[in-house]
Amino acid sequence: VSPRVILIARTNDGRELAPRLAFRLDVGLAQDCLEISVDPVAKNLLANRPVYGGNAIAVVSCEQAPHIAAIRPKAYEPLDPDPSRQGQVVSFPVELESSQARNQVIETVKEEAAGVKLEDARVVVSGGRGLGGPEPFAALEDLAKLLGGAVGASRAAVDSGWVPANYQVGLTGKTITPDLYITVAISGASQHMAGCSGAKVIVAINKDAEANIFKEARYGVVGDWEKVVPALTEAVRELTQT
Repeated sequence: VSPRVILIARTNDGRELAPRLAFRLDVGLAQDCLEISVDPVAKNLLANRPVYGGNAIAVVSCEQAPHIAAIRPKAYEPLDPDPSRQGQVVSFPVELESSQARNQVIETVKEEAAGVKLEDARVVVSGGRGLGGPEPFAALEDLAKLLGGAVGASRAAVDSGWVPANYQVGLTGKTITPDLYITVAISGASQHMAGCSGAKVIVAINKDAEANIFKEARYGVVGDWEKVVPALTEAVRELTQT
């Protein structure tokens, strides 16, 4: 169909598909895009994407058609329904022989998940290295459950084996856009903030008053999480039971 622009979601499948497709078509790829637009003069696709671990945003231009961009999930808020706008969907049936596949799925392992999905939760409570181990995440679970939310974690907590990999929020984890994001003992490294920059309200709990997370948070509590989290949980319990 010779499209001028190809947009692909940067999901687990999209991360594999986008670069392979760009290579096959001998064109460039704008990877992990947060925002896209069109150059009004050259009519090329422009893409904003994080670089240097999320410390800066680069604007890249696609010059060879088709322009391919892999867009980070949750980068855009859905628009309100507008019946006056019409789009055309063209079905393109594809028949592929199994012999054409170069990759083969050997085994599929499903992770059991209960409650609200992290990327869909309106409230997320995340823990970091400062928790000191896996046991404190039970306290975060209690708070998240009262708020009807989900539990997340920093990469340091995941790498330490305290929680499963699907808890990770950040540049190499999941991107979330909750209404409320509560971070507990998370320093606020740029790689982590890249995954939660779309949160509407960030509340930080950290005993280090100089932690970077306080620069990103709307509300902050400087103190020991072992005292702050139980007090906050009890306050929420009282409010939700009245």
